[in-house]
Amino acid sequence: MLFKQLFDQETWTYTYLIADPVNKEAMLIDPVNTHIDSYLSMLADMGLKLIYTLETHVHADHITASGLLRQKLGAQTGVSALCGAETADFQIQDGDVFSFTNDEQIKVIATPGHTKGSISFLWRDRVFTGDSLFIGGCGRTDFQGGDAGAQYDSITQRLFTLPDDTLVYPGHDYQQRWVSNVMQERTTNPRLAGKSREQFIEIMNNLNLPKPKLIDEAVPANRFCGLEENQRQDAIAQRETVRESTKTGDAPIVNCGGDMPKTGGMSVQDMVAAAKQHITEINVAKARQLIAEGNLTVIDTREENEYTAGHLDQAVLLPRGVLEFKIGNMPELANKSKAVLIYCRTGGRSAMAAQTMKTLGYTNVLSMAGGYEAWQKAV
Repeated sequence: MLFKQLFDQETWTYTYLIADPVNKEAMLIDPVNTHIDSYLSMLADMGLKLIYTLETHVHADHITASGLLRQKLGAQTGVSALCGAETADFQIQDGDVFSFTNDEQIKVIATPGHTKGSISFLWRDRVFTGDSLFIGGCGRTDFQGGDAGAQYDSITQRLFTLPDDTLVYPGHDYQQRWVSNVMQERTTNPRLAGKSREQFIEIMNNLNLPKPKLIDEAVPANRFCGLEENQRQDAIAQRETVRESTKTGDAPIVNCGGDMPKTGGMSVQDMVAAAKQHITEINVAKARQLIAEGNLTVIDTREENEYTAGHLDQAVLLPRGVLEFKIGNMPELANKSKAVLIYCRTGGRSAMAAQTMKTLGYTNVLSMAGGYEAWQKAV
């Protein structure tokens, strides 16, 4: 696979190219409109076909090139469903998986905080964090529905729970740094390392940063994929045409919304594997760390007899078979944005339960890989 990190000096913005040099399919993450000509030249020189342009959020400091790239190359655009960018081809949700080229997959991780619709993209051993997490910092939270507490939860419970050596590629850097990794940020990031949620919120609430120069122009434009007003109606019409064309099955697969393959039935193992594509799993060591830190609800999704025989401290019993029917009556789960750690015996039931909870609107659900058996073995 081909990977390139591109840089806009005017706004200190990183754009990322992922491409297959064999079948020539490509995607861009967070393209900048002032570089449209260089993107077109680069793609032509490499003989690449741009399939997708994906956005980590609606930007306030630059205007995206996604709309122009759709007009010129037919690339489909993707933005979080919470961003209000209705002209995008895909309204992305947490857990969606973009599949393209030779079994390559990019998984969506919801990381709200900088904005309500901020998302990160996980591909292979690297995560593209947009403005949610920077190298030695993070995006501000004082506009566009930002929430410092939500950002702390997103970073510590969604990004810092990835493997330690996961490479972190941010949306910006202002000191000529290019890449970090999860362990580096978790242990040294001055806004986060050793900081409680309350301390982080205090830091973010007192940054006193100036208003982004382009915010009044960029945000409205980016909700229309960066297009000017006279281009927007054409873009809406083109989007509908593209959506109709994708129904033919000719387009690459984008598993948005958790649709499962219809191939004459699925085994339980297939269902668990499909569920795991759309949730966040953490290992026992990470689960122990999060439980020790507090600020999350632990759910045991096994049967009552299993729970009685032994369970994690403070775990609340909610069997998988009745989850949908009883979850609304549980005060511990009244706040759908609070972190939830869910486990079963070996990790299968908890994976499917985590996917169900996401469908029900819970935004920060973690499943413990290996379940209670792995927990006991690690004691």
